[in-house]
Amino acid sequence: MKNKEIKIGLLGLGTVGSGVWEILKNNAAAIEERSGIKFQIKKILVHDLKKKRSVDVPASLLTIQPNDILEDPEIDIVVELLGGILPTQNYILKAIESGKEIVTANKALLAEKSEEIFQKAYEKSVSVGFEASVAGGIPIIQSIREGFVGNQIEEMYGIINGTCNYILSEMTSRKADFHSILKEAQEAGYAEANPDFDVKGIDAAQKLSLLTWLAFGVLPHQGVYVEGIEKITPLDIEYAQKLGYVIKLLGITRKQEEGIEARVHPTMVPQDHPLARVNGVFNAVFLKGDAVGEAMFLGRGAGMMPTASAVVSDIIRAGLSRSVLKPVKPVFKSESMISMVSINELHSEYYLRFSVVDKPGVFGQIAGCLGEANIGIAAVYQKENEVDSKIPIVVLTHKTLEKNLKQALEKIEKLEAVLDTPTLIRVLAHSGNK
Repeated sequence: MKNKEIKIGLLGLGTVGSGVWEILKNNAAAIEERSGIKFQIKKILVHDLKKKRSVDVPASLLTIQPNDILEDPEIDIVVELLGGILPTQNYILKAIESGKEIVTANKALLAEKSEEIFQKAYEKSVSVGFEASVAGGIPIIQSIREGFVGNQIEEMYGIINGTCNYILSEMTSRKADFHSILKEAQEAGYAEANPDFDVKGIDAAQKLSLLTWLAFGVLPHQGVYVEGIEKITPLDIEYAQKLGYVIKLLGITRKQEEGIEARVHPTMVPQDHPLARVNGVFNAVFLKGDAVGEAMFLGRGAGMMPTASAVVSDIIRAGLSRSVLKPVKPVFKSESMISMVSINELHSEYYLRFSVVDKPGVFGQIAGCLGEANIGIAAVYQKENEVDSKIPIVVLTHKTLEKNLKQALEKIEKLEAVLDTPTLIRVLAHSGNK
């Protein structure tokens, strides 16, 4: 019996698109044997037909006209790898209207427009695969949707931006500053020429929005609290190590009695936690379900082939859905049904670093302000003999309410002996004390 043939339209032939082409070409026989389907790329949308490419693609497959794919009745699956919101959103909606399955790696689009896209796909009985939009080659999305479908997810957190993890890892191992490592990351291709999207936490926030929706049914839109890594210094990393921590940029989403937490920020991770040992461009997601308990996923979070691997897995799943699987109605709970918890309502331990004048009584003034806000001090480190009579004082607090801490910091910042804005880094709770 001849295997079924599925034709694919590829929107974009950049880094990931080239990887998809390579996998489907090199692994064609294995994919057909495992799935019972022969996948064939029929057309590829590009911006420039004459551009030199890293993969050898027949010129006859290339087009600069989107409708050569969107309006072709023979194309079953549209794979969108263009990025951005417009015109990409219009291309996807038109493909859905034509009854084509969708595969996308576009986290920015889905973080903003998931409701419209998934509702339209459900109405037209087609699937939307987006495994590659979060954590590259790690199959976290299908694990949540299928492997853990019998669980109530209680929390998810992890390293979901490889650029930031590379920078922080290198700063830690080499005791180097942020700007020098960022420059090296750009030269090595791990960071963009304009790195703001990554280092300011925006990329991680978009990914966390999708994880929050998958776990709890609510897409937080602007409800994700975001801080980047630009202000982390070698001194912070040094003190983190002395206190038994490693600094990582984490995305964290949790279900609390008051609502859903969704936040991205530098975090002090205990050195004995598995995430503390995830370095370089690797990603890792830690998940806790009421039935499965704790599980962690580790792998490359970006790059040509890991991301392309996730795209191809969705292509195969979409091919199977043409004859086997039926789309499930998407659930989007409004933020009026499930409230997003403000970062000010967070209960956490905190690392605080103050730059102060080197004279007696300064720490007593700082401790007094913290005490007035009922903030307990767990540990204190003070470095002596710094240049220009300026020294750092580092405080690790007991668990406290963030809004109370911020009020105390406002008072501390006004003290004459305090020279700069205090540094605040939240601490990841130890297992069993979350």
